[in-house]
Amino acid sequence: MPIEEHISLEIYNIIGQKVKTLVNENLVPGRYILKWNGTDQYNKPVSSGIYFYKLKSASFTATKKMTLMK
Repeated sequence: MPIEEHISLEIYNIIGQKVKTLVNENLVPGRYILKWNGTDQYNKPVSSGIYFYKLKSASFTATKKMTLMK
C-alpha cells in the first residue's frame, strides 16, 4: 500500500454470495499478508471449491479467483 486509505477485502463464493469480510478499515502504507482460514462470517467451515476475493480501495479494485482445498 503506497498511501493510507480505506481498504476492504471480501471473499465471495462461485455464485457471487459474500462469504466473509477479511478487512474493512483504514490501513497505513506498508506491506500486508492476510490468510483466510476457510470459514464464513459465522466462523463455520466452508466447502472446498472456487472462491473469489475482491480487494477494493478508493482508487483501486481487483477481483481474483482462488481455489480452497482441504
